[in-house]
Amino acid sequence: MVALAGCAPERGLVLATTTSTYDSGLLAELIPPFEKEQGVTVNVIAVGSGQALALGQRGDADVLLAHDPQAEEDFMAKGLGEVRRRVMYNDFIVVGPPQDPAGIRGMKDAAQALSGIARAGVPFVSRGDNSGTYSKEKALWKKAGIAPEGAWYLSAGQGMGETLNLAREKRAYTLSDRATFLAQGKPGLEVLVEGDPALQNIYHVIMVKGLSGRKAEVARKLMDYFTSAQTQERIASFGLEKYGQRLFFPYTEQE
Repeated sequence: MVALAGCAPERGLVLATTTSTYDSGLLAELIPPFEKEQGVTVNVIAVGSGQALALGQRGDADVLLAHDPQAEEDFMAKGLGEVRRRVMYNDFIVVGPPQDPAGIRGMKDAAQALSGIARAGVPFVSRGDNSGTYSKEKALWKKAGIAPEGAWYLSAGQGMGETLNLAREKRAYTLSDRATFLAQGKPGLEVLVEGDPALQNIYHVIMVKGLSGRKAEVARKLMDYFTSAQTQERIASFGLEKYGQRLFFPYTEQE
């Protein structure tokens, strides 16, 4: 079952996760087998990583699947998480109009690419929300030594799918996770910058502290399920048949 942010989900085990794991279709493949095996309902709330962590802090989520490492480390340092494990990774990409008015196509340094966009003053759409993608974008602007502002810099304040829609409409650039970009299939946008190690996108699963009884037991089993060999194989093969490439890579392949 998937509930949107702001809705009150049926109280089963609540998994708060990033929009990319939902929008890509990954959770639709991973969660049902776990529910059937354990005889439980996993209620998924798909929001930005920051919002997912906030839900965990408030006690409105039991397990978190996020991709904002620094915010996750802060969450754990505050004693809000019981345990945190790596699950998978993919990467961020800079996408934009095929005409590429900023001339960034093929660049391998994402911060330099953003500098080129800023210098050209061409539209860039930011997530502008409390998400792991926005955290990565801000880190890249900081690396570039730029505080983005002006008419060319647009804040969507929404999820990745909506941000991509706005970028397409405005013929603008944006930063996206690869999985959502491929799954959404946005015409009018192309991958222009990729392959920078700074664009790596790591996902961790966190069990919220304070769970007890059956809820704690099932939460631990979900943690084990995400990191099990069988699930890691499913993650490794996800997207190959439909998109001809992987959307996520299991943590077991990470150095």
